[in-house]
Amino acid sequence: MFTENKVKLAIAPIGWTNDDMPELGGDIPFEQCISEMALAGFIGCEVGHKYPREIEVLKKALDLRGLRIASAWFSAFLTSKPFQETAEAFKAHRDFLYALGAKVIVVSEQGNSIQGQMEAPLFENKPVFTEEEWSCLVDGLHRLGDLAAEKNMKIVYHHHMGTGVQTTEEIDRLMGETDPQKVSLLYDTGHLVFSGEDHLHVLNKYIHRIHHVHLKDVRMEIVHKVREGKMSFLQAVKAGVFTVPGDGAIDFQPVFAALAAAGYEGWLVVEAEQDPSVANPLEYALKARQYIRETCGL
Repeated sequence: MFTENKVKLAIAPIGWTNDDMPELGGDIPFEQCISEMALAGFIGCEVGHKYPREIEVLKKALDLRGLRIASAWFSAFLTSKPFQETAEAFKAHRDFLYALGAKVIVVSEQGNSIQGQMEAPLFENKPVFTEEEWSCLVDGLHRLGDLAAEKNMKIVYHHHMGTGVQTTEEIDRLMGETDPQKVSLLYDTGHLVFSGEDHLHVLNKYIHRIHHVHLKDVRMEIVHKVREGKMSFLQAVKAGVFTVPGDGAIDFQPVFAALAAAGYEGWLVVEAEQDPSVANPLEYALKARQYIRETCGL
């Protein structure tokens, strides 16, 4: 289905150890995490909070297991802090990823975000950017795109639950106001479906600006509980709103077919934050790997 050697399969460490809630998987060491990724049949991963920051130490650990770094999350504060603060942190993050061979940098605007607030009702308290904040966001992303280009890298914007760019309308505005040469899109199935969006519409509309993909499934019965119970994003994660492809409500066949037809090149990253004491990370990684093999032949 996909062009040989152009599409690579990775998995995120967030199923083993959670960056936002360190108590989830707090007892799971880095070495177990990456060993089980390789054992499950993945060739890449993103960077988690337990990963060593020393380039050579991290490279050696990954090389031993045949893994490469696909990317890593970067929190921007373009709408709430002076640009230079975000720029300095971004350059350090960019250089770290560049040294590890990554080609894309995952960026999400965290100004006024509620995704990390345990008690903030997700759908009721979602931030909405002002015109001034939109202007700061677009200008700042263009400047981050320029910084990425200095290393021949791209920024891929991560639409995300609990942030100012979550809905189809907000994604449309972001894509409409940014330069495609400077700002690309990260396509995340789980966040779109959780938000109530038509994930295939977004995929097909922006398919030629998508340069990174997160494969995340959703348990719809938990989505309904989150809405009815006015739960927060972190409470939703703990309740099991996300799972791996093949275990939830999303049919990934049309997703893979659309990406393949468009000649997508880059990483497909399984990313499903769950409580590892409830959802054994290796078991779910193997489940995802088998589903993807059966569904698209990767």
